[in-house]
Amino acid sequence: MSEENVSPAMRYKEIVGLARGSAENLRAWELARADEIERRLADAHTAVAEAVDREEKARERAARWWKMALHNVTRLNFIESLDDPQPVTTARPQYLDRYLEEVKPSYQELVQAVLALGWRAKR
Repeated sequence: MSEENVSPAMRYKEIVGLARGSAENLRAWELARADEIERRLADAHTAVAEAVDREEKARERAARWWKMALHNVTRLNFIESLDDPQPVTTARPQYLDRYLEEVKPSYQELVQAVLALGWRAKR
């Protein structure tokens, strides 16, 4: 059929059909997008929970190392112990493992220095 032979009613039905199809396509896209956003949100919540857990473990580990260091330093009566260290807000989280790897050698150096300065070393 040519455009000239199409009645206004047929043209109206065609337009309504196209509009309905477009609305259904849009609805399907919106539902798929909502599912994707919910999945990403769930993944983000999981990542945050894992980061909080990792932070808490690192905090506990740092507190243990600090207590051990204070225990060694209190052997020296000429050194005053300081308050507990505060978190460094400028530290980069992606370097956490690197930071933690530096603690043990630093602690061992402290122990050696305390032993060298202690009264036992004076003999």
